Order: sequence, then C-alpha cells, then structure tokens
Amino acid sequence: MPRFGLGVWKSNNHTARDSVAAALRDGYHAIDTAKQYGNERGTGAGIKLGLQQAGLKRSDIFVTTKLYNGDQGNYDKVAKAFEGQLKDLGLDYVDLYLMHWPVDATYIESYQAMERLQKQGKIRAIGVSNFDNDRLAKLLESAEIVPAVNQMEFNPTNQEKKILQFDQSHNVQMTAWSPLGGGRSLTNPMIDKLAKKYDRSAAQIILRWEWQRGIVTVIKSAHEKRIIDNSHIFDFKLSDEDVQTINQLDQGERGLWYNDFKWHNPNGEFGNSVAQWDDTNEQL
Repeated sequence: MPRFGLGVWKSNNHTARDSVAAALRDGYHAIDTAKQYGNERGTGAGIKLGLQQAGLKRSDIFVTTKLYNGDQGNYDKVAKAFEGQLKDLGLDYVDLYLMHWPVDATYIESYQAMERLQKQGKIRAIGVSNFDNDRLAKLLESAEIVPAVNQMEFNPTNQEKKILQFDQSHNVQMTAWSPLGGGRSLTNPMIDKLAKKYDRSAAQIILRWEWQRGIVTVIKSAHEKRIIDNSHIFDFKLSDEDVQTINQLDQGERGLWYNDFKWHNPNGEFGNSVAQWDDTNEQL
C-alpha cells in the first residue's frame, strides 16, 4: 500500500474525475473514495483517464473504497452493495475495502462478510475506519483476518495517541483522513514557524511530519498545483526535535465522532442516505 494518496471526500463526480486523473498523471499511485461520498463513478472515470494519460496499468495503482453504513448487514447485503460499487468504479477488484464506520448492531457480521469477499479475490485487503479501541478489540475477538488498516482522523491537533498505540500493538496500520485538520492546522503558529524554517508550505510540513510518524496519508485537493505541491515532501526531513514539537500540539480536537451520528446506536436509525451530488447521474 502506498503511504501517500489522494482522497476525494466532498468532491462531486466531475471534480473527482479531474483530480484523480491529475493525481495519477503527477505521480500518485493511491486513490481513496467511498460510496458515502457519492462520487465513485467520477473516481472510476478519473482512474480510467489517469491510467491512459500516465501510461500506467491497473496493477500499478492502489484503490480504496468503503462499505457504506446503510449497506452493512449479512453477506448477501454486503456482497450486493460491493458489486454495485465495483460497477460504479469500473473495476474488477479493489485493493482495500474498509468498513466506513462501525454500526454497532452490524459491524461484526459485516466484517465477516468482508472476509468472505476477500477470500473470493475481488478485494485484496480489508480494514476498518473510525474504530475506537473498544470496538476494534471486540472485532479482533471474532475476526479471522486482522484488519490491514484503521483509517482515522489524524492531524497535529488530533493525534489519537491511544488508538494509534493500540493499532500498532495489533499490527493494524493507521491511515490519516483529514491530515491537515480540515485546514485548521495550516494556520497554527508553530506550523507556520516551521514552514519558514524549512522554506516549505504549512501543508508540506504537516504531511512530512505524518510521514516520519509512520502514518499512511490520504490528502484531498481539487487543484492540480496543490496536488503536486502536497507530494513534494521527500526531499527534506524534519529534525527529531521538530517532530516532537508538532507532537506537542495534540488537543484531541475531532471534527467528527460517534456523537455526531444516530446510526452507531443499535436502537437508533442507520444513516441510509448517500451524499448525492447534483451531477451524480450525469454522463461523465
């Protein structure tokens, strides 16, 4: 799995297509989407276009998508949803399939269905997203396959130290969504100071810090120049002291968590509405 990739959260289908194609042209080899984003068709169109423009094969890139909350349940339900996602993406397989959020009433059964799908070969690896330690520990009790990844909100002001420690102790790779803190971390005075010290952008400082922390990063941008700039983090290195300085910025500031949803409660309602966009059904 590449440790640096493009995510398409909050992108409509046309923007997802264009940004994915640009990322593949510009050297990215990992793409992250989800049914919840409502843009799998655009992402798939971007993959097709980007592979052509970059002269790459499907096997050269790593594609991640996610099991939608409303599609969780028994094997038949999960398998049907997954086949629909493959069709929208225009792919024969995905490299990584994540459970987007742990719906308490169904996540064990849903993960068992994902294990069956992996064994059938249409998914190369499976994992989870937004799992706290209690839920992941419960999942591990019944799992045949240890989740390859736990994708979490992770950035300088939300470092999920306890979850990161637990994941590492169970050989689960943490992947960062919102690695720039929804833009909040970009204006942090200490990040700005380090950006001036290294003559880099604030985003490059943060992404390099996450790289040195061993975190897989999914970074979103709809602008090709920023897509390119964000990837220029491999020709410099933060000192150990500066890594520790950023480590001290953690405030546990989550942008989204369980109390923002009703579906995680087994007595509540599951979130069944996909984030659809005005152009979702347009010809791409």
